[in-house]
Amino acid sequence: MEGGAYGAGKAGGAFDPYTLVRQPHTILRVVSWVFSIVVFGSIVNEGYLNSPSESEEFCIYNRNPNACGYGVTVGVLAFLTCLLYLALDVYFPQISSVKDRKKAVLSDIGVSAFWAFLWFVGFCYLANQWQVSKPKDNPLNEGTDAARAAIAFSFFSIFTWAGQAVLAFQRYQIGADSALFSQDYMDPSQDSSMPYTPYVEPSTGPDPAGMGGTYQQPASAFEPEPQGYQSQGY
Repeated sequence: MEGGAYGAGKAGGAFDPYTLVRQPHTILRVVSWVFSIVVFGSIVNEGYLNSPSESEEFCIYNRNPNACGYGVTVGVLAFLTCLLYLALDVYFPQISSVKDRKKAVLSDIGVSAFWAFLWFVGFCYLANQWQVSKPKDNPLNEGTDAARAAIAFSFFSIFTWAGQAVLAFQRYQIGADSALFSQDYMDPSQDSSMPYTPYVEPSTGPDPAGMGGTYQQPASAFEPEPQGYQSQGY
């Protein structure tokens, strides 16, 4: 069914929150949403340190402002993306156009895969900068737990977004295998390209087969040979 292939409920149906929260891709979106909050929240709250000898704050990741900036930016944008696609999940059962549903699922595949890549880059970047950070820059070990949490949840986010991409691809495959996916779908009973048409012959006797005198004209172009002697005209 079209609704089963591209989301819960029938096309144009009412919103069902119970069905929505049981969808695997919706669960992963919520988890990714929470992870993004942890990442950018940890960096914003405890990712910048103060030094007695300096008036300006510096990033806990090797004093590299780009590292903190990347983590915050990716986290905030991932947070907004999750909200956008959660809204799409709510609206999805009401989309009656098959083409629009196809576009929504394809965008889900691309966006999820893209975010999985961004989180992979973010994890490698933050982990590398944390590894080369100098202990003298943070003698009191302030914000170390928050810095590690941002790295850990960046790593977890790789798999939650990759999982969303895989689930979206599976939904696309289910829809692509369905005849209802195509706007050009034609009921076989209405197909006029049959190799032959039914032929009805009046029945003069009993119909033991119960066919009502209806049979299919053979598709073969060959006709049976006439029996007996045929005279030739001179």
